[in-house]
Amino acid sequence: MKNITLFMCLMLISAMILKAQTDSLPSNLYINSAEKMLLTNGNLKIGGYGEVHYNQPLSSDVMKNGTLDVHRFVMMMGYQFNDRLQFVTELEFEHVVEFYVEQAFLQYKLNKYINLRGGLILTPMGIVNEYHEPVAFNGVERPQIDNAISPTTWREVGFGITGIILPVSLKYQLYMMNGFNSFDGSAHIGGSSGLRSGRQKGSESFVSSPNFSGKVEYFGFRGLNIGLSGYFGNTQSTLYNGIDKNDEAAIARADSSVIGISMLGVDARYSIKGLKLTGQLYYTNLSNADQFNEFTSGKGGGNLGSSMFGYYVDLGYNVLRSAKTDMQLIPFLRYSNYDTHYNVPVNIADNPAYQKEVYTTGLSFFLTKGAVIKADMQLVKNGTQDEFAKTFNAGFGIMF
Repeated sequence: MKNITLFMCLMLISAMILKAQTDSLPSNLYINSAEKMLLTNGNLKIGGYGEVHYNQPLSSDVMKNGTLDVHRFVMMMGYQFNDRLQFVTELEFEHVVEFYVEQAFLQYKLNKYINLRGGLILTPMGIVNEYHEPVAFNGVERPQIDNAISPTTWREVGFGITGIILPVSLKYQLYMMNGFNSFDGSAHIGGSSGLRSGRQKGSESFVSSPNFSGKVEYFGFRGLNIGLSGYFGNTQSTLYNGIDKNDEAAIARADSSVIGISMLGVDARYSIKGLKLTGQLYYTNLSNADQFNEFTSGKGGGNLGSSMFGYYVDLGYNVLRSAKTDMQLIPFLRYSNYDTHYNVPVNIADNPAYQKEVYTTGLSFFLTKGAVIKADMQLVKNGTQDEFAKTFNAGFGIMF
């Protein structure tokens, strides 16, 4: 007990004396919690974020129970070995009982513009996968498009380069990393959940071919950040393991369990005075979907589309902008539209239930920079429904 108390005291003291070197950076150059830790002075570094949610489905016909959930609590720790070498890890508890390592990487600074990074890394796709702290987005729940198409939180083991080039207002990332598990005796990707169930998350993950991901952000215009991201490669399959390289039939069978992925993302964040405007768009092409569906039919698959598409636009305004306070009150409206069956191969039918339209409107009330209370109403309708399903959401989030 004494050791635990001493450890907690040391962590609190270290948190009090740390100071981030982000004040001099442009306001439209966005830094997530891991990057903030890398820019923070001190050898031992700690941080964290968390959120608690209340979700209440609404119906005029039947009574429905709401849910109360400690959705996630995350502790971040970092260590600076010297001026060039740092380590950062993110340890997450979800729903009280689930534990994940969300990030764990070493970063070595070659020079002021180039850093080498290797380990368990967030895939730099879109906005929310990297900026998923509850103070970073409007609404109680993360945008649904970042669950269905870019499966937040999406991370795999890999290595690459990253850096910020302030003279030309560019931030970049480029990684080679492990891919999705499409087949290990059963299918892990499909039309309803997209690629989400194929994430290996660095947990005894296997690799049959490398994948590549990268992102470039430009922040040269006042208040505006524009991002272009991409992900390319093949899914992974256990069927390649142990195949004789001359066994053409076995290789062809393994090839049928693999999908080629080409994902492109465009995003923009604009903030000036009290106005906050965010937009994001994804297009994902899935090659070999016809053979994959035929091979995995009866094995948990058989309904994967040949492409996915989605976008959202989020508009908010801080009505307390003119007041002399650190508080922010942001009414917002977000419109999302996405389809995991945007195109389908000839051997399956388009399922209109996978095309969804989502309206979310509510309030984000920031008590201070790192603490927010949220409430919203969310309306969701798929292609088979005439009416929107309604859910009231509320909760709070913190980040430090």
